[in-house]
Amino acid sequence: MTKCIGLSSVAVLGLAVFATQPAAAEHRAAFPDTIAAPNGFRPEGLAVGFGATIYTGSIGTGAIFAADLATGQGAILVPPQPGRAAIGLQFDPRTNLIYVAGGPTGAAYVYDARTGGNVATYQLTTQTATFINDQIILDDAVYFTDSQRAVLYRISLARNARPSPTAAITEIALGGDFTEVPGAFNANGIVTTPDGRGLIIISSALGTLFRVDPRTGDARTIDLGGVVLTAGDGLLRRGDDLFVVQNQLNQISVIDLDRRSLRGEVKQVISDARFDIPTAAESFFGAIYTVNARFNTPPTADTTYTIEKVRRRD
Repeated sequence: MTKCIGLSSVAVLGLAVFATQPAAAEHRAAFPDTIAAPNGFRPEGLAVGFGATIYTGSIGTGAIFAADLATGQGAILVPPQPGRAAIGLQFDPRTNLIYVAGGPTGAAYVYDARTGGNVATYQLTTQTATFINDQIILDDAVYFTDSQRAVLYRISLARNARPSPTAAITEIALGGDFTEVPGAFNANGIVTTPDGRGLIIISSALGTLFRVDPRTGDARTIDLGGVVLTAGDGLLRRGDDLFVVQNQLNQISVIDLDRRSLRGEVKQVISDARFDIPTAAESFFGAIYTVNARFNTPPTADTTYTIEKVRRRD
């Protein structure tokens, strides 16, 4: 589920922050390929923050785990939160905050990435059939997908980019080409288009990408020449390249988008023997990171979970 913020001040700031980490670039070889999350954690989302910090959230407890990509060492940042879940994550470098999609709770949560403190809670919907799955941060708002309802939720941000407890929450119906499959997981991962003017979402049920107008919810199918992105989950965009995590297929497809983000071509498929139902992707100094949700493994207190690093071919 995490991503690229697009051609906005947020993305520019994030790139500037990463560019000031020469030590990480010089010692890239020391970065481990595998980072262990706590046993029994049940991770799903992934987000990269300042420095070489990566975050993942717990489906079962709403906890957030933070790890150092350079050393592979980590610790719980946000302890288990009663009644909460953590699905998609995204970090906002302007405010040092982590936005979290709350899955079946119908809520979104905001935490301080430094202290782990609770900053805000937004009840996006009170519908029982809901699964808040992923989010994307723009200059003035945060958009969330709902895998059980054909809508997006928009939380307005203040001019200083900080969330307000009284922020306006808008429900935007998905229309146009978007088709909802009853009883299935529909809208899942979300990113911005390369021009920063639209959104891209993946329907897990259909394996289809859509370009969406963030104002109206009008969706247009992105033509992939007949390719179906089966089990599409988290999205990551870097420039014109869109990375689509296909969880049950244990692979990440790399799509080359055209200028209008209405056509695309699969130019690479990334797979690795270490993948075990990956659900989200992030990047750091050219490496791609994904998290193994292990949905096909019965979760126990001793079940192991990992974050994996792979490299794409040029």
